[in-house]
Amino acid sequence: MITVALPKGRIAEDTLEIFKNIFTQDFSFESRKLILEQHGFRFLLVRNQDVPTYVENGAADIGFSGEDTLKEQGARVTKLLDLGIGKCQVVVGMKKGEVLDPRLPEIVVASKMVNIAKDYFDSKGMSVKIVKLYGSIELAPLVGLCDAIVDIVETGTTMKENGLEPVATIMESSVKMFANRESFIQKRTEILELKQQIKKVLEA
Repeated sequence: MITVALPKGRIAEDTLEIFKNIFTQDFSFESRKLILEQHGFRFLLVRNQDVPTYVENGAADIGFSGEDTLKEQGARVTKLLDLGIGKCQVVVGMKKGEVLDPRLPEIVVASKMVNIAKDYFDSKGMSVKIVKLYGSIELAPLVGLCDAIVDIVETGTTMKENGLEPVATIMESSVKMFANRESFIQKRTEILELKQQIKKVLEA
């Protein structure tokens, strides 16, 4: 049996739809259940940020989540496939008309992606103070909590509606399939076969 970690929400739904196409049967979690066992697979429904943790520590053999989540967690896993779904960007956002000034002694940045934000500003040689938030990131610069935010955007509508705009793109992200390193050795044949089946569905 292969154990698969899925993030709650659209990525889980889209991934299960791919499994449905491969095996021509419905894959769906019952009401509030967090485990689904079907067709030789055990699916675990977890928080997006926790998917790499489940895979890296061997509670799941493979996982599906965004490249941004993998980078933020610094997960030591084996990347297998880019599904090309869930496309988004991680950007630096500021109030409209404002720009990043590298001469500032320190810039205050609000984000839930602390590591990505820190790495980006470190790479620019800018001193940064990171304020960790868990939601409503766009509010932070409007009330003076920070100078800028680092957040995920798909269309940029939420940012725009709150008087913010992207001033720099840190990375592009889409959903990746990845494996626990030990599982990839022990279950290599099954995992690579599943990868090929998923690839066929995506290319169809």
